[in-house]
Amino acid sequence: MLHIMNKSKHDQLGDDHISSSIETPLRKDAFEKSDAEKIERIQYHFKEIMNELGLDLSDDSLSGTPYRVAKMYVKELFYGLNPRNKPSLSVFDNKYAYGKMLIEQNISLDSSCEHHFLPITGYAHIAYIPKAKVIGLSKINRLVDYYAHRPQVQERLSLQILNELKTTLNTEDIIVVISAKHLCVSSRGIKDKSSFTTTMEYSGCFNDVKYRKEFFDCLDNKSSL
Repeated sequence: MLHIMNKSKHDQLGDDHISSSIETPLRKDAFEKSDAEKIERIQYHFKEIMNELGLDLSDDSLSGTPYRVAKMYVKELFYGLNPRNKPSLSVFDNKYAYGKMLIEQNISLDSSCEHHFLPITGYAHIAYIPKAKVIGLSKINRLVDYYAHRPQVQERLSLQILNELKTTLNTEDIIVVISAKHLCVSSRGIKDKSSFTTTMEYSGCFNDVKYRKEFFDCLDNKSSL
């Protein structure tokens, strides 16, 4: 208890894993600057961080690091912040009248913890029961990748994927499960190397335990391909 009381407010909020909204917190002017302008500004500030750490930026190995980090933030790790990068989610008429569960599992997931900007790595497993429309399988992977590539909280990521699929497919019958390791747990703080976090969000028929059981039984019985 004394340890918790001595922590700063910011440390305590970060470790308590609080999320305030389903929407990623963004300022209204978030996209007024171009990517090039953002890279330039981040490059300057990251150079200052490196200077404060006492690193010698005249060294050949370090001199290009501020630019590389800035470009990585804007173009790669956090490209999912910009709605212009949202993938086109192609849907098709369900001509086969397929009405059973459709599962896309073991979707690789790379994200970043918004509390420490450290990696989150794991897998997403998603199922839905089609009605009038079905979605191209690769589009589910692209959707996961898009929402993952922003500073995230795993609970929020699960909800963002679920809500997007509900809107796109016009169905409530969707389940999203994410299991991931957080480097903010394994490389700092408690430094637990073995634990991982699982989140579940579901709606429609998946509120019924028999549908969830069918889904998890399929995950447990997956064959190696």
